Amino acid sequence: MADQPSVSVVIPVYNESAALEDLLPKVCAVVQDAEIIVVDDGSDEPPTDICRQLNVRLIRHPRNLGNGAAIKTGARRARGDILVFMDGDGQHDPDDIPRLLAMLAEGFDMAVGARGRGSQANAGRGLANRIYNKLASLIVGHQIPDLTSGFRAARAALFKEFIYLLPNGFSYPTTSTMAFFRSGYQVGYLPITAAKRNGRSHIRPIHDGARFLLIIFKVGTLYSPLKVFAPAALFFFLIGWGYYLYTYISMHRFTNMSALLIITSILIFLMGLISEQITALTYNAEKHQ
Repeated sequence: MADQPSVSVVIPVYNESAALEDLLPKVCAVVQDAEIIVVDDGSDEPPTDICRQLNVRLIRHPRNLGNGAAIKTGARRARGDILVFMDGDGQHDPDDIPRLLAMLAEGFDMAVGARGRGSQANAGRGLANRIYNKLASLIVGHQIPDLTSGFRAARAALFKEFIYLLPNGFSYPTTSTMAFFRSGYQVGYLPITAAKRNGRSHIRPIHDGARFLLIIFKVGTLYSPLKVFAPAALFFFLIGWGYYLYTYISMHRFTNMSALLIITSILIFLMGLISEQITALTYNAEKHQ
């Protein structure tokens, strides 16, 4: 219908041609009028045949750049008013796409498919995701049931505001979610069940585990830096004054270590204050462009 917004479905893939054989026909059947874009992130065997058979738009990266890079390429090239992102490994059910779109029609700016505990790949990943969710919920003051879900729908104009913030790796869901919250946009969550992925995961536990620890820090600094820096500053300040009281009582003097700890607390707080101002200016500048 003429008054309905157009939809683009963006599917990043990397060596997942076998999974696309099952996934793409289902997507085409569910969203018949949508633009479907497969972004091949440097696969050894690109899904050329299945995309040609179903008249699906295929965009290729000459080399592997990362999941986030594929998402950014698809979002930039998409023509729809609404962007739907889903993984190409068969975990996400295309039948959930209309439910995500219905949430946008209700007034949300982004709708995210929230996986339950039974949908996590393994116990380790499930525990890590619960930590991310708790941290993000604490920072933004809203319940975030799934911070890292890659199955989501968003208004294209709003999502493209934050493309420059998105990393090339696997943390694009985290960054986009926090950016929407930081800008006062409405984010809703739809409970979904994610199936077992088709093929081997591209996430390396040790290597990507270290990167996910950085994500935890980034979650806080992206939304409100002072909520991260202020507790750290307070910790060093209390340790410094506590050590001063100890040395004053035991040695009747103020030591260099006490001074160093207190100065460190002041510097951390000032760094957080500057970061808070930069964050506010960054988002305000982007909204007024």
